[in-house]
Amino acid sequence: MTIDIIDLSDPAYQDLSSVQMAMVRAAQTKKNAIVAACNAEKRKLFYFMLANNTARSNVRAFEEERLDAEAEEEIAGVREDLISQLHFESIAAEGNEAGPYRYPENPNYALSPPQRFLVVRNYYMEVTSDPATRLQMYAMDTLARAYLGEYYETLYELLAQYVN
Repeated sequence: MTIDIIDLSDPAYQDLSSVQMAMVRAAQTKKNAIVAACNAEKRKLFYFMLANNTARSNVRAFEEERLDAEAEEEIAGVREDLISQLHFESIAAEGNEAGPYRYPENPNYALSPPQRFLVVRNYYMEVTSDPATRLQMYAMDTLARAYLGEYYETLYELLAQYVN
């Protein structure tokens, strides 16, 4: 797939993460669909005007320009949406004024509750290999209770299953 929705040689886009590249590919697919639909409409217009012996009319050129302008407007919307998504993703991945996002030092409150669950679960799975110690540390973690909300009990039950 040729990517031309944004210029990937631009320094702002050279070091995209895999998540950001997936966003770029999805936007490029949308752009390709818009261009294909526009070309199909222009082809349909040509055959219609050819059937009516008006294919060389200026009306066809004006109508094709209108279709191209509409397609370009749609593509611009997709491009702007992509740029804002990439910007948000880079902000979420980098961190804030307290440093890079990392649980428990600097938790990312922009994450959805299931994503927070995964972050905290991964933290506790990596912090120690002893299931009993892991469960005890998690039980004393007051930040996790507030950070996870309704997912706190779910993770507690998951970690307790490793003990038994």
